[in-house]
Amino acid sequence: MAQPLTTKVAILGAGKGGTALLDLLHQIPGIVIVGITDKNPSAPGLQRARDLNVPVTDEVCDLVANHGVSLILDVTGDPDMERFVLAHKSPGVEVLSGAATRLLWNLIQHQTKLQAELFHAEKLAGLGSFAAGIAHDINNPLQLILGLAEYLAEEQDPAVVREYARDIVQAVHRTSAICRDLTRYARRSLGEESARVDLSVKLDEALKIARYAVEFQDIAVVRHYAPEPIVTGNPDELLHVFVNLISNAVQAMEQGGTLTLHTGVEGRTVIAGVSDTGCGIPQDLIGRIFEPFFTTKPPGKGTGLGLYNVKSIIAKWHGKICVESRVGMGSTFRIEFPPAEPILPENES
Repeated sequence: MAQPLTTKVAILGAGKGGTALLDLLHQIPGIVIVGITDKNPSAPGLQRARDLNVPVTDEVCDLVANHGVSLILDVTGDPDMERFVLAHKSPGVEVLSGAATRLLWNLIQHQTKLQAELFHAEKLAGLGSFAAGIAHDINNPLQLILGLAEYLAEEQDPAVVREYARDIVQAVHRTSAICRDLTRYARRSLGEESARVDLSVKLDEALKIARYAVEFQDIAVVRHYAPEPIVTGNPDELLHVFVNLISNAVQAMEQGGTLTLHTGVEGRTVIAGVSDTGCGIPQDLIGRIFEPFFTTKPPGKGTGLGLYNVKSIIAKWHGKICVESRVGMGSTFRIEFPPAEPILPENES
């Protein structure tokens, strides 16, 4: 099979538009971003580029005249920059600026909206598989409340009444906690809302949610957590990532096995991993599992959007995901994120 041609791109402008281009283009095979520049050293796209290992430069002329560049994207909105580029670019290099870059920006915004809709649709579809687990976990405390209430109707001893009342309150709290967890998981993510997220805490939260979706019979859970594996991301989106990976891992172990949750910090990289000892993934399918609408599950058991959304969310927060798997031995999904930037006191920001 012929290898795709490589397009080498230079981005001028690291504001909102340049940042969006970085997020989109670095995910596309065959596109190499050779550099980005902005006259504002605090432009958000410059830090984003460093996180993605994209070269950052303040030498606009060198970037424009780079003989390896085949496409220049000028999102500065500066007419003088447009003239400068045309005067200094190498022959044959194509330039997108002005109305063309605004059109590209609109297309990116549209794609982002579609991804958000797919993410939410897949999450709501997945809630259907939670029904049996939810019913079981809510029915138990409800039956307890009903039984205690029946006893209370005839109980005369004030001490026993108080004991039964405490048990009823605890059962109601358990039911409320189940509803609160599921409401938080099901709600539409705000998308751009970011916070410092402890991946170990988020894995444990996802484990609790996943128990409603899949049967954990004969599944041992092992945790290997590093202290404070903190990243920047949307907490709801990262919760969805881990619920999906944990649910898939448990479903791969129909005869039981071991689910291992792992976090770590390796230099400037924060790691999260989900491993199972299940059926594994054939090598000829590993390259396709992150494609939209691709699924190995029987009809009605999966939307084919789960791992596609997982990869999209991870890429959005400047991470990457890879999988190692052997048929009959199990699979490991490993996620790598840049660490969260430290929060400076207000007088230092």
